[in-house]
Amino acid sequence: MTFSAFELVKNALTGQAGWQPHWRKARPKPAYDVVIIGGGGHGLATAYYLAKNFSITNVAVIEKGWIGSGNAGRNTTIIRSNYMLPGNIPFYELGMKLWESMEQDLNFNTMVSQRGVLNLYHSDAQRDSFARRGNAMRIHGVDAELLEREAVRAMVPYLDFDNARFPIRGGLLQRRGGTARHDAVVWGYARAADRRGVDIIENCEVTGLRIEHGKILGVETTQGFVGAGKVGLSVAGSSSRVAAMAGMRLPIEAHVLQAFVSESLKPVIDCVVTFGAGHFYISQSDKGSLVFGGDLDPYPSYAQRGSLATFCDVMENAVAMLPMLSRLRILRNWGGLIDMSMDGSPIIDRTPTDGLFFNGGWCYGGFKATPAAGFCLAHFIASGDPHPAAASYRLDRFARGCVIDEKGAGPSPNLH
Repeated sequence: MTFSAFELVKNALTGQAGWQPHWRKARPKPAYDVVIIGGGGHGLATAYYLAKNFSITNVAVIEKGWIGSGNAGRNTTIIRSNYMLPGNIPFYELGMKLWESMEQDLNFNTMVSQRGVLNLYHSDAQRDSFARRGNAMRIHGVDAELLEREAVRAMVPYLDFDNARFPIRGGLLQRRGGTARHDAVVWGYARAADRRGVDIIENCEVTGLRIEHGKILGVETTQGFVGAGKVGLSVAGSSSRVAAMAGMRLPIEAHVLQAFVSESLKPVIDCVVTFGAGHFYISQSDKGSLVFGGDLDPYPSYAQRGSLATFCDVMENAVAMLPMLSRLRILRNWGGLIDMSMDGSPIIDRTPTDGLFFNGGWCYGGFKATPAAGFCLAHFIASGDPHPAAASYRLDRFARGCVIDEKGAGPSPNLH
């Protein structure tokens, strides 16, 4: 079914009885040309672009839970491309362009809202750092504006501009940044991939990888063996565990990142705002809730729940930036498993096993990278060569000393 104004009117007049499921409940076939492990945004986007861009439709996406049950449904929905290093800017700008055309491409309302992303600065040194970042962005053709204090006040008047410790001096604005509905992105890619013949297999856990003479032959699952000419791994926080099935030890740690949703308010924040004096970011959903988060838990964990200490730290940053939040009630919070690399940047590369490709190490950037990660991994799987926008995301860059340390925190995953 193609979504259109005609379909909307027709179903409104027929008791909404004509809508069809977005994708088939497929059962695994004996073998596929490509198997993607992981039914989140990255895995589904990879399958979609394999089918759309390379006409490779004999593809299966294998997900141990239900579609979108992992990090795709456990994030704060921010999309942006305000990066500074040459290895990152082309990739995230490709992603931003894919976000801008996504709804027309997928024929699905993913609720992309380019409301702007504003990064606050609080000192002269921080202003200079943001100016450098903005200049790097503009050199690469990415929009960036350095705002003074009064321009920020006109955009977001409720901030604490005169905080004794962290007075707001201005901010770096990317107007094309914003938010998207995380669940809708997953559903849109699943529906679009299914329409092109991709099998989406839910509640099917991968228990092993069958490898002979250094070549991948397929995957062992709870629904039996599935043969594959090529296999792509896109499993976020479970990357190290799945890669270990191929005898790989990745430069990645799994950490928990918490997100929070408040009770609904009248419109108070019409853009995404990040606090420059602490790690805190906030936006307002279409339902009126404030959606925000901060630092991840500092210790490795596979739990999808966070610690009270990090909860308190996020709330302290929230109140320092927006004192009125101290009277707000938090309705719910959750944790996602974040695959933290040693330099804070991702990996999209082939592995030592012939036919096995890896996509991971996304740190805080997994959701915003969804379309570009799928696009570039599909290109790599189909052509055997990395996409130019992701050419720096090699697995061996740590051994070669060619790290992409956007934050300058060194080889400490919890600090990125």
